[in-house]
Amino acid sequence: MRFSALRILGEGLTGNSGWRPHWRDPEPKSDYDIVIIGGGGHGLSTAYYLAREHGLRNVAVLEKGYIGGGNVGRNTTIVRANYFLPGNSEFYSHSLRLWEGLEPELNYNVMHSQRGIIGLFHSDAQRDAAVRRGNAMINQGDDAVLLDRDGVRAHAPYINFDNPRFPVYGGLYHPRGGTARHDAVAWGYARGADQRGVDLIQNCEVTGIDIEGGRVTGVQTTRGAIRARKVGIVVAGRSSQVAAMAGMRLPIESHVLQAFVSEGLKPCIDCVISFGMGHFYISQSDKGGLVFGGDLDFYASYAQRGNLPMAEHVMEAGMALMPMIGKAKVLRSWGGIMDMSPDGSPIIDRTPIDGLYLNCGWCYGGFKAVPGSGHAFAHLMATGRPHPVAAPFRLDRFATGRGLMDEEGTGAQHNLH
Repeated sequence: MRFSALRILGEGLTGNSGWRPHWRDPEPKSDYDIVIIGGGGHGLSTAYYLAREHGLRNVAVLEKGYIGGGNVGRNTTIVRANYFLPGNSEFYSHSLRLWEGLEPELNYNVMHSQRGIIGLFHSDAQRDAAVRRGNAMINQGDDAVLLDRDGVRAHAPYINFDNPRFPVYGGLYHPRGGTARHDAVAWGYARGADQRGVDLIQNCEVTGIDIEGGRVTGVQTTRGAIRARKVGIVVAGRSSQVAAMAGMRLPIESHVLQAFVSEGLKPCIDCVISFGMGHFYISQSDKGGLVFGGDLDFYASYAQRGNLPMAEHVMEAGMALMPMIGKAKVLRSWGGIMDMSPDGSPIIDRTPIDGLYLNCGWCYGGFKAVPGSGHAFAHLMATGRPHPVAAPFRLDRFATGRGLMDEEGTGAQHNLH
């Protein structure tokens, strides 16, 4: 089933009676070549690229709930490649290039909108840091434009430029950044993987990982035992819990990150704005809601809900940046579980257990990494070798202290443990 303007027109004229389910709902087989634990964006993209790039089709994705019901369906939809340090810079640049070709490749509208991102700065020191970051982005092959106050005002005249505490000096503009529809990304990858023979097993929680002689042999699930030659753990904030089933203790802390959306409004914010002094970011969805968020709740938790003090902090930051949003009503809020690594960077690596692979530690950056993560993880699982753009994301860097990438060390700090 392919989508096209002609097909959509025809279905609209005939009562939409010709559409079929986007993917099958199969029973799990007893044996697979590869089992992916986790049916979020990263797990689904991994399965898709295993089939598309490497021809591996005897693959199952095990999801304890329903496809699109985890973090991939509860985030603030931002896509960007404005990283500074080597390692992350190359990876997110690679991921953004995959985003730019994703819709025609999947034949699915993921609503990828390159509306641009502006990261504001509020002091001379922040301006210097923005210049360094922008030059690093340009050297990497990405785009960056340094804006002065008037340049920012041309994009966002509604900002409080003369806030006494946080006056706006300018901003770093990343034109190729933007947003995408979070659940559509999951659906698009799920559909693409299913078309290539991958089994998507929903409502199938993994309860154990089978290991014999130092090698993984399969998993135990609520729908029975499944044997597998290789197993990939891609479960975001649940990474520590699932890895513990294999006797592993990860350098990961799970924290809650809240997000909010307002009632639908007429178009007023046509890019993504990031507040340099309050860790506040905001954009406007295609349905009109203002989508915004802020910092972590700063306590370890596996609960998908946040606390009121952090909600208050986010609202205060929003009002300091753009008082115009003060009369907008908050429609809903939610919390996602972030798997925070010590150096703020991910892990894509083999584990000491033969045949068991790990993809975790995405901190706040998991959504924008979905294509790159799946592409790199599939390469690792299929070939046994790390993809060049993900080679620095080794698990042992936390044990050895070599190769740490402290892009934004806001998770558990390795030097405090």
